[in-house]
Amino acid sequence: MKISIFGLGYVGTVTAACLAREGHEVIGIDINREKIDTINAGKCPIVEEKIGEIIAEVVGRRQLEASFDSKSAINHTDVSMICVGTPSQDNGDTDLSFVLRLSEKIGQVLKNKSSFHTLIYRSTVPPGTTEEQVIPRLEESSGKKVYVDFDVCFNPEFLREGSSVSDFYNPPFTIVGQQSRAAQQLLGRIYSFLHAPLHVTNIKTAEMLKYVCNSYHALKICFANEIGSLARKLGIDGFELMRLFMLDDKQNLSGMYLKPGFAYGGSCLPKDVRALNYLAKRLDYPAPLLNAVPLSNNEHLEQGYKLITSFNARKIGFLGLSFKGGTDDLRESPLVLLAERLIGKGYELLIYDINVNVARIFGANKAYIEAEIPHIEKLFVNSIDDVIFNSEVIVIGNYDKQYADAVRKIKDREIVDLSRIIEDPSSLRDNYHGICW
Repeated sequence: MKISIFGLGYVGTVTAACLAREGHEVIGIDINREKIDTINAGKCPIVEEKIGEIIAEVVGRRQLEASFDSKSAINHTDVSMICVGTPSQDNGDTDLSFVLRLSEKIGQVLKNKSSFHTLIYRSTVPPGTTEEQVIPRLEESSGKKVYVDFDVCFNPEFLREGSSVSDFYNPPFTIVGQQSRAAQQLLGRIYSFLHAPLHVTNIKTAEMLKYVCNSYHALKICFANEIGSLARKLGIDGFELMRLFMLDDKQNLSGMYLKPGFAYGGSCLPKDVRALNYLAKRLDYPAPLLNAVPLSNNEHLEQGYKLITSFNARKIGFLGLSFKGGTDDLRESPLVLLAERLIGKGYELLIYDINVNVARIFGANKAYIEAEIPHIEKLFVNSIDDVIFNSEVIVIGNYDKQYADAVRKIKDREIVDLSRIIEDPSSLRDNYHGICW
C-alpha cells in the first residue's frame, strides 16, 4: 500500500520506518530540510535503538523517502497518516495549529484528486477535535464530503520514547475511531503484520483514550513515588513494597475497580485511605495524590445528590443501600451517606435491598447505621415493586439482576443508576441516567 506520513517527529519517523519495513511504500513529509536530508541519506533523525538500522534498510530498498512536496505525496498515495505535533499552550490547552493548518492544506489537494483518499489522524488531540474542527476544514477546503469522497479516522499511537520500535511491533491493541467500516478494513490491512487485536470505536472515544492512558501512567508514577517516599520515612524498602504490591494481578494490576460508577465505601477503603493520609501528616509528608483521593470521592457523592435532586421530585426510592452488591455491609456506604443527606433535606425515601435484612443487622454494622439513619426500619419496604410504585425517582445503588430486570420495565419514573447495571444504556429510554457514564 502507498502511504504518505505527515510529520517526521518521533511518532512519524518510527511509523514511517516500520511500515516501510513491512512492505508498504512510504513517503514522509516534513517542513524541516535537515530531517528530510537525513532520512534520504539513510540515517535517523532521532536517537533510539534499532530505528537507525531500519531506516538504512528501507531507504536502501527505496521503500521510504522523505520530501517537502505534500501535494505530490497525496496524489501518489492512497492513505495519509497525520503525525504532526500538538504541543501545550501556555495555559495548558492543546495547540492544534499544526493539525488544522495541515488539514486545510490537505483539503486543497484533495479538491483536485479524482480517486478516493483516506486520512488517518494519529496526532494526540482533545476529544471532539476531528469531527468538530478537522473534518469541517477538510470539507470546506476540498469542496468534498467526508465518508463519500474521502475518509477520516483516528488511530491513536502508544509509543514510548526509548522503546518505540518494540512498542510499535508489540502493541496491547490497535484502536480505530471511525464512522465507516471501510476505515476499519483499511487499518486491518495496514497493520496485518501485528498480532494485537484491533478494536473499533467512535472517533471521540479514540481521541480521549490517548489522554486517559497517559494520565493513568502519570498517576501510577505519582502513586509509586508517594508510596516510596512514605516507605522511606518509615524505614521500609519502597521497591520491595511495590514488588509485593505488583504480585497481585487480580486486584492491583487488573481491570478491577476501573468501572465508572459511584463513590467508594465500605469498612476498608475509607478508613485505610484516612489512616495513610494521617500517617503521611505525622511524617510531615504532604502526599498530595493520596490527599486528593477522598476529595475526589466526595465530589462523586455531590454529583449523585445533584442529579437525584435535579428532577424536582420529593419521593425517592433506593434499590440497594449496601456499599456494593452481594453484601449487607452498610458501613460507610456512600449510599447511606446519600440517603442521610436526602432525608436531612426533607425528601421522602423508600429503600429495598435484597441483601439487607434490617432485623438481622448487628454489631458494628448496626451501630453505624443507627448513628447515620435512626429508625431506618421505617424506610425499608418488602419488594422492588413497592419502591417503584411509590417513588418518583428510582436510585439504583448496587448491582443485582432483579434490579436490572426492573429497570428495563420502568417507563414513567426517572432512574439514576449509580452502578451501570445495564451494559448498553443506549438500549433504554431517556429516563435512564448516570453520573460517570
